[in-house]
Order: sequence, then C-alpha cells, then structure tokens
Amino acid sequence: MPFDSTGKISFDHIYTEPDPRPFFSTLQRVGYDIPQRAKPYVAKLIDAHPAERPTLLDVGCSYGVNASLQRCATTIDEVYAHYTDPAVLAMSRDELLEADRARITDTSAARYYGLDSSAPALAYALSAGFLDETIHADFERDDPDSAQRALLEDVDLVVSTGAIGYVTEKTITRIARGARPWMAHFVLRMFSYAPVADSLAELGYETAEVDGVFRQRSFASEEEQAQIIGNLTAAGVDPTGLESEGSLYARLYVSQPAGAAVDLAALLGAVSPREEG
Repeated sequence: MPFDSTGKISFDHIYTEPDPRPFFSTLQRVGYDIPQRAKPYVAKLIDAHPAERPTLLDVGCSYGVNASLQRCATTIDEVYAHYTDPAVLAMSRDELLEADRARITDTSAARYYGLDSSAPALAYALSAGFLDETIHADFERDDPDSAQRALLEDVDLVVSTGAIGYVTEKTITRIARGARPWMAHFVLRMFSYAPVADSLAELGYETAEVDGVFRQRSFASEEEQAQIIGNLTAAGVDPTGLESEGSLYARLYVSQPAGAAVDLAALLGAVSPREEG
C-alpha cells in the first residue's frame, strides 16, 4: 500500500466506493475502532447540549460511521460482522441500502450532518438514513457556498475522529463562523491541535483536553510504525508504551465558546472505560 504525506498508509481508495463494504473489510484488518471509542463521548455531548434535538456535524464522516453507531445502537465489531457477512457481500447496492435502513433503531436523539470530500460515501450515508444532510466540500480550499452556510447555521455540535491533520484550522474556522457550535475532536498524537485552538480562540472559543488517550487502529506494517514513531519523536512526543506497542493513538480536545470548555472536558472525562466499550 502507498503512504500518504503524513507517513501513514493511504486508504484513499476505500473512501470512493459506492458502498461501505470495501471500507470496512479493509479497516477491520487493522483493527480500526476509534469510532467505538468515541461513541460514548458523542452520546454524552448530545445529552449535555441544551438544544432539544441537537444537530451534529461529523467532519470527515465517510460513510456516516459515527452516526450509524448512534442510530443503529450497534458496535464497531457488529458493523464489521455485518459488512463482511457472505450474505451481505452478495447483496446488490440497493439490497444493502434496504438492509442498512432496517438496522436503524433511533432517529430522535439528534440530527446528523456529514462533511466529506467523498461524494459516493456521502451519498450512501444519506440514502441509508445514517445522515440527515450532507456537505460535499473542501473547506481547506473553498469558502462555504450559500446552501452550505445555511446548513452550517443549523449545527450545534461538531465532532471528528481522525480528520484533524488532514483538515486544518481553515476548515474548522469556516465551520465555526456559522453558529459557533461546540466541538470535540479526536486528534492523532502525530498532529498538533494548537493551530486549530489558536484560530478558534480568535473567534471567542476556549479549548481544553480530555484526560486519556484513545486507540485508533493497529499499524498496517512495521514500515508505517517506524515512520510514525520517527515523526512523533521529531515532534517531541514520546511513543513509549503507546505507538511503540503497535497502534496509533489520539487525544480528545473540546472547544467551546463562552469559556466553558474546561467544564465540558471534565464532563467528558467522567465517561467510564466500560462505556468506551
């Protein structure tokens, strides 16, 4: 597999298929489970927000993974089992969409919007009912158009589970200029959140880190591990006991207007390891 500019294996090819089966069959092999780690934190954010039914924007949502875990009341292991089941692999795309729509058990807690650069992934997530609205855009390059700005005005919460580093403060501040939503970003330790936090501070945000680290996935090869450890070491981040043991890890940062980020970080810090499941 090729490497991307960050030193990680590139999985770009699995984000542009018409349905998520190649995505999950590939990521299962590297034990990608950060959406499962993030699931209770996303649920806690939704519960904590004062809006009766908050609108959550998932940045880099691909096939709506984080939303589907909430709406289908499922786990990432069950999702892997579903999409790699021989009977499911034999389905047409339309049959798979029907099966996925039937997996949804709850659409009442929140509205889910997804932002991604992959049109096929967004189209599937919308058709399956995992997402209510999609934004197909590259906010690294472009300002939101009028329709996108209208959708961003709806957003109460913003989450990401690995997008920061591939999207920067350019994307996050373009989102934040809308309704000043709460934010929670799981950021790989190889990337710094400081440029995002600094840019959000100019918009009146405060940022705090939630205690702990969160496993993302296993390294795909010894070569990938060596490259990432080299990058971490060069950045002054000690990989001992974490990346040195064979997996990528993320930190969780929350950014909130009106100086309430510390309280929000404390609330999320109370999520138990059992809930992380």
